[in-house]
Order: sequence, then structure tokens, then C-alpha cells
Amino acid sequence: MDSAPSVAASAESAVPDDSPDDSPDGTADAQPAGHRLRRSARRLREARFDPYWLAAALFVAYATLSVTRYRRFASMSWDLGIFEQAVRSYAHFQAPIVDLKGPGTNVLGDHFSPVTALLAPFYRVFPSPVTLLVAQAVLFAVSAVPVTRVAARLLGRRRGLAVGIAYGVSWGVQRAVDFDFHEIAFAVPLIAFALEALLRERWLAAACWAAPLVLVKEDLGATVAAIGVVLFLRGRRAHEKVAPLALGLIGFGVLASAFALSVVIPEFNTSGSYDYWNKIDAEGGGPAPTIPLETALRTLAWVLVPTTGLLALRSPLLLVALPTLGWRFVSHEEHYWGTDWHYSAVLMPVVFLALVDAVHRSRRSQRRWLRGYADQLPAAVAAAGLALCTALPMAGLTEADTYRKPASVTEAEGLLDRVPDDATVEANIGPITRLTQRCRVLWIGDTRGVLPDYIALHEPNGRTPDQLVDYAHQLHPTTRYAHVGSAGGVHLLARVGGDRVTA
Repeated sequence: MDSAPSVAASAESAVPDDSPDDSPDGTADAQPAGHRLRRSARRLREARFDPYWLAAALFVAYATLSVTRYRRFASMSWDLGIFEQAVRSYAHFQAPIVDLKGPGTNVLGDHFSPVTALLAPFYRVFPSPVTLLVAQAVLFAVSAVPVTRVAARLLGRRRGLAVGIAYGVSWGVQRAVDFDFHEIAFAVPLIAFALEALLRERWLAAACWAAPLVLVKEDLGATVAAIGVVLFLRGRRAHEKVAPLALGLIGFGVLASAFALSVVIPEFNTSGSYDYWNKIDAEGGGPAPTIPLETALRTLAWVLVPTTGLLALRSPLLLVALPTLGWRFVSHEEHYWGTDWHYSAVLMPVVFLALVDAVHRSRRSQRRWLRGYADQLPAAVAAAGLALCTALPMAGLTEADTYRKPASVTEAEGLLDRVPDDATVEANIGPITRLTQRCRVLWIGDTRGVLPDYIALHEPNGRTPDQLVDYAHQLHPTTRYAHVGSAGGVHLLARVGGDRVTA
């Protein structure tokens, strides 16, 4: 067995400690201390610590990727700014107003994600978007602990560690790390711990880990219900009376999502509805675009082949992936269909723990080829995951430019520092992440009548200062803006006639 201690380790542990009285050179006090340190070091190398060492290494990798991208001014979307505005409001005991979604917009009317309030105490101490990025790295890294732990418990130490490594470098997790911050960072460890509890037949613990998913995002109630279905199936197979618990979890998940979608979100939404229904319904009453078959097959192949070698199809745990895949594929939003962004992160603990379950089941199969395939698969998926890293964000960890802060970024930050605290700024991606911690930031072109004190635009190869002034006049015909300066591809304009003008 992989988890059996080595002969050398056993022999080493059998050697008795030297007695202090046997040390004639006066080192009696130091020698036992040295032995204690060696024993502590040996204990830290024990199999039970593998998940935690792996999680620590993954945290360093994830945090490095996120923070260095932030330092390079390479944010991919406005999401980091959106979540920072919400967490900043929570940190000051205010309603989660996100002006980037429209002046005065309560984020609970956009997505039901009150779980992000948990970051408020940390943000209050460290008011920076980096706090959110580091928190996300912690959450993703922690999710590797239950995956690795239960894999080692069921498959042995080496295979368990291989599965943990494969999970930690999986493309779905890497894409999410590369996508700034998103609330699904909380969902990933909750799903991982819930499914670990299912595999260990700890039914109540599984339900307790799954239930808080309804506070992460409104659609995850369906995932909670799916976990309830798996709990019912596995509990019945184990001849345990878990039907009431399973049915309760299914009902809770369905009702929580229905309540969030029909009551909570419309209550906080200025239009009194859920804005994302239009991602499913066709606009104008015409036929909605449907996902091309080749796109669906490609996405499914990425979800199942390099991660599980298709063996996960033998596990009922894979049912937990259906709600997420379902809403993505019925939508006519093309961004949901593919493998980019953060949308596949919640699938990764599902498919890898389904792999663990499938390998464990297959090792008892009567079919010799299946037993052999299952035994080799943990190492194979780890090798595949590491090989794919060359084409995924982690490849940047091997490049020197990843760790360099370009001079242009320092220049742009210096320009944005001229914006006073608490000013109202209309901005696009780039300046957002340097301003949301201390200013009221609005999305470019969506101020809805609010006249910003400043306009900050990141356009490395964009318009001339005169053209930018004309653009500002198009945005706000009744107000005149002056060009303050340009640096590092960022342009700053200030409102003329206001008391904040520094031009």
C-alpha cells in the first residue's frame, strides 16, 4: 500500500533517545533538544501533513500570479473593482453599493452574494484590492486540502498527492485565479469539503458544508440540491437512513435559489427584476442563439478528459456538476460556453473528487483492465495537469517579466495619485483598481446624470488629448473637461469649474 511506512522510517523511529546522563562533554541539555527537533521534522513529513504543505505551495503560486498581475496593471475586467466597492461598503457598515454597476446600485440586486461580507474585517485593516486577491488565493488553496486528504485516505499517499497536485494546477482553477477576484472563490472550498464528507459517509457534515453555498450566489442553490441527491443515493447504498436529511437539503437548495431570484434580488434591483434572465431569454422575442455542438463537446472534453480520463463518469458525484453546466449551456451568452474566465472553477472539486470515487470503486472491479487503468490514472492526470501548465497562467511563474513592474505602470499610478480622495471618477478597466479603495468610481459612459470630478481612461494606443476632451464633451454635454495629463497609457481629465480641478 502507498500509505505504509517505509522500513527505514520504522527503523529510525525505533532508535531510543540518548539519555542526558550519557553525555560526558556537557551537551546533555542540547542533545535532547536536537532530537526533539528531528522528531518534529519527521512528523511534519508524515502523510497527514501532505494536504497542508500542498495547499501552502498552491497559495504562494496563486497569490503570486494574482498580485503580480495587479502590479503590472493587467486586470482583465471590472469585477475586481465591483467586489472591492461592495467589500469596502461592508467594511464601513454600509449597504453594499457598487457604483460601477450604476450610481447607487446595491450589489444584492445584481447577484445574491452576501458571503463577500466575510472579507470586510480584513479589508478594513488592509484597504486594497490586493486583500481580495490574497483572500481568493487562500480560498482556492484551502480547497486542495479536502481533495488531497480524501484521495490519500481512499487511494494511498502517493496517488492522493498526485490527485491533489492535478487539482491544484487544473485549468479551471488557474483560469479563475487569472480572472482577478470573483465570489465563486468561496464556493470552491465549500463544495470540496462537502464532497469529501460524502466520500467519508459523514452525512450531516456534508449537508452543513453544502448549505452555505446559497449565500455565495443565487444559482448555487441548485448545486446544494444536487449534493442532496448524491447524499440520498450514497446513503441509501450504505443502508443508512439519510432520506430526511437528503430531502431537506434538496428542498432547502431549491427554495433558497427561488427566494433569492424572486424576492431578494428584485427587492434590491431598481428595475424590480433579475437582470440575468435576458442571458437565457431571447431579446425582442426572436429565437435565442444556442450553443454550437462542437463548443459544447469541446468544453465537456476539457472538463472530463485531462482531469479524470473520463473515469469520473462512473461516479454519482458528477451529478453535482450538472446545474453549473446546465445554466451555462442553456444561456445564449457565449462567454459562458467556453473554458475561459472563472466559470469552470466550481467544477474542478466536483470532477476530481468524482475521479477519486471512481478510482476507488474501479479498484474492486472484476475487470482487470479497469483496475489497471484506475491505478495509473492519478499519476496520469497529475502529469497531464503539469504539462498543460505550459499553456496556462502558471507558466508565467517561470518568466522574469511576471515579477517586474513596468515603468509605465509607476508613471500611470503617479498620475492617478493626483486624484484627491473621495473624488467622483468615471473610469474604464485599469484605473478602476487604483481608485476604488479611496474614490467613488463610476463606469465609463454609465454615470446616469452624475457629473464626475475626473475621467480616467486607460488607452495605451488611444486618442489624443484633444480627442479625449471631445469624448468627455460627448459623455457630458453640459460640462467642460480639461486634460490634466497622460502617463503610462492612462489619460486624466478634470472637470472645469469644480473645486477639485488640478489642471
